[in-house]
Amino acid sequence: MTQDSITVEKSTGKKKSSIKTKVQRFGTALSGMIMPNISAIIAWGFITALFMVPGGWFPNSHIAELINPMLHYLLPLLIGYVGGRMVYEERGAVIGAIATTGVIVGAKVPMFLGAMIMGPLSGWCIKKFDQLFMDKIKTGFEMIYKNFSAGIMGMILAIIGQTLINPLVVGGSNLAAKGVSWIISVHLLPLANIFIEPAKVLFLNNAVGNGILVPLGIQQAGQLGKSVLFLLESNPGPGLGILLAFCLYGKGSSKSSAPGAVIIHFFGGVHEIYFPYILMKPILIIPAILAGVSGTFTFQLMGAGLKAAASPGSIIAILLMTPKGSYIANISGVLVATAVSFVCSAIILKYDKSNGGNLESKKKQMQQMKAESKGIDRNDDLNLPVSSDIKKIIFACDAGMGSSAMGASLLREKLKKEGITNIPVTNMAVRDLKPEPNLLVVTQKELTERAIEKTPDAMHVSVGNFMNSPRYDEIVQKLKKKSPKENSNVALSNKDRSELDLSDDIDFSKVQKISFVNKSENTGSTTMAVSLFNEKLKAAQKKVIAKRVPLDDISDDPSQLLITTISLEKELKNQVSKAQVIAVGDLLDSENLKKIIRYIE
Repeated sequence: MTQDSITVEKSTGKKKSSIKTKVQRFGTALSGMIMPNISAIIAWGFITALFMVPGGWFPNSHIAELINPMLHYLLPLLIGYVGGRMVYEERGAVIGAIATTGVIVGAKVPMFLGAMIMGPLSGWCIKKFDQLFMDKIKTGFEMIYKNFSAGIMGMILAIIGQTLINPLVVGGSNLAAKGVSWIISVHLLPLANIFIEPAKVLFLNNAVGNGILVPLGIQQAGQLGKSVLFLLESNPGPGLGILLAFCLYGKGSSKSSAPGAVIIHFFGGVHEIYFPYILMKPILIIPAILAGVSGTFTFQLMGAGLKAAASPGSIIAILLMTPKGSYIANISGVLVATAVSFVCSAIILKYDKSNGGNLESKKKQMQQMKAESKGIDRNDDLNLPVSSDIKKIIFACDAGMGSSAMGASLLREKLKKEGITNIPVTNMAVRDLKPEPNLLVVTQKELTERAIEKTPDAMHVSVGNFMNSPRYDEIVQKLKKKSPKENSNVALSNKDRSELDLSDDIDFSKVQKISFVNKSENTGSTTMAVSLFNEKLKAAQKKVIAKRVPLDDISDDPSQLLITTISLEKELKNQVSKAQVIAVGDLLDSENLKKIIRYIE
């Protein structure tokens, strides 16, 4: 493998991983609606823990009035908004929030499940509607179409939500709540960890935690003031005990790396750091399950619970979300789980006669398993150069926190030591990536293809492990060599642009569609330019008709000619790679626009 290339390995056992892939994708979709709103859930949890009357640390009836509106309106609307955005950007987001209002009205339970249904459903409906009718709209009528189509469809979906979805979800929520209450009442809740702990190692933790337990937990916390469901997947005890056992009884690299992993896992909440240790000795899944069951039994026995989700699963987050009077119960559950996993793991490791296994190979296996769980089965060699002309670096992972934040921090420190402080290094979820000029995106191998889909013109580097990758040193060395370049890429002046021979740059034989691209603040002038241009096309007896297209709605079609202003050219070219682009100084008065008409067949 060359220095500046990455390889996405082909996953094996397609049939075997298909069910896991479907579960993972479904879980990613569910958690994708919850994760961006964790901060809002935490804000609600803090208000409840501090000011609830009675039971808060500082009871305040005036501030406590925020609790119910946030629980019943704000949080479901945010979830519906994000769900719609996941399917169809901002247009889907707005209609998702409108439709979610329909399922909220009249419901006595927090409508999280309803929001998780109506948000994506609404985004899908308006997306399909646009695909059918958007191309048929005459120039100048795009805005009225967009506003009224979304408004009318939002109204229809809100009514459907209120009359049909609402009763179904209320019934389902009540049934689920009764089921959870029954499981808790007969002390069977600890058995859930028999499935949760293996699921975590198989990277199904988002599907189980944020997709199922968090919505149910919020509903329960709204009724009881706290919920033990928030602790089932986020309990750091099982992983902590395993890592502590490796600190004392591990061998080779597994022993030397365990202390650092303890800190990252317990205080940082990045649970996936202990997964390779279990993969190295699969029998350690038994201590993890026993610890999870023991911890949950302790939580249930002592009446533990959290006000809101602890995300990431750090002991710090757990303590911050612990309500008044539950600290001993919550800490006890974590300690019991830690003790059980430590004792069981220590016995296994102490009497293990093997040489300790290869931790690095298991980390690679972990990444491959993660890739399989997300459906990566391509075998492409992607040669992606790491250019020295980088102005921003983004670490992207599935959730946008935890491991990617750690990786960003590590690279930031390496750059700082070399005196490179003018390049921002941030982290986010892959789904939130947007095209930007001079961008470098760092992802784990299994997410690289998704990142490339989101930012095709960015520079991409994939790593096996965010916490320890030699690629970081390569990036630093590349950026150290950065030097001022000749001003050869400076945009040409309006006069220079008008004197170009367009036939040398544009293949007009391929042009079947012409689109004038603009931003929202330039709608009027662009519409006028399109109208004037179409008059000239008609006078020249050309069959092609030009349309105005907002920057966010462009399609990368090789048969399409995109006309825009010089100020917007760079941003447009960051979004397309196949369509042909012409940039002019003034859409209303340009010699190049007259030339275009002559060249069009």
